[in-house]
Amino acid sequence: MSAVGYAKIMVERQEAGRTLPNVDGHCLKIETRRLSFWYGKTQALFDISMSIPERCVTALIGPSGCGKSTFLRTLNRMNEVIEGTRHTGNVFLAGQEIYSRGMDVVTLRKRVGMVFQKSNPFPKSVFDNVAFGPRIAGVRHLGYLTEIVERCLTRAALWEEVKDRLSDSALSLSGGQQQRLCIARALATEPEVLLMDEPASALDPASTTRVEDLIYELKQNYTIVIVTHNMQQAARISDLTAFFYQGRLVEMGATGQMFTNPEKKETEDYITGRFG
Repeated sequence: MSAVGYAKIMVERQEAGRTLPNVDGHCLKIETRRLSFWYGKTQALFDISMSIPERCVTALIGPSGCGKSTFLRTLNRMNEVIEGTRHTGNVFLAGQEIYSRGMDVVTLRKRVGMVFQKSNPFPKSVFDNVAFGPRIAGVRHLGYLTEIVERCLTRAALWEEVKDRLSDSALSLSGGQQQRLCIARALATEPEVLLMDEPASALDPASTTRVEDLIYELKQNYTIVIVTHNMQQAARISDLTAFFYQGRLVEMGATGQMFTNPEKKETEDYITGRFG
């Protein structure tokens, strides 16, 4: 992407009321220190040290296979479900080491929700999809569950579209609606952080715009880390951008600086489309 292209996107953001916060004033939410990761004997991440502030959108960019999604999944220990994986280094959530023996993984994944590339609603009703997490946590009162479902669907900008279809199968919704339902389901556990792995890559342009608008609204209350291959999307929605290449963090900074004046030549080459 050229500097002119980025400037055009910034004008569009301002016209839409999407102004960037000053991330310097935000507290640190996630920190990794010299994080390395292996799938068996294959090393996928090399000494990643990163600081992610709260209530901001941090975009992870880079070519396929560079470690973005692997890094994302280390932030809520999702990689542990894969046999033969291991890591070195540290990951802190609000100052607490998430790989410590005292960290309960179920509690961690309530605090750090995840939305995947392909929408994956359960083969249940719209209501039961959103109520699933609270029920697992022990909530049984129907009135309280109803409040949670309405609140989360509203936050996910879906309530008006499905309020008369709560008993319908989630699989009957459109692709864009299913993805927003998955976001509502993630919100139902009251997370502090939302991890999103290319959440709009399988959606049409109109649905993509709705998801991007939703991400912008959600960052007022949540810390969001998103993997994306779409340079325009990263420019539109993120406050910070981190560029990964061959398992290493090459550069990270404010999105404006990264897209108009990156420090590393590799970053400039990738953003301008010379490789990737």
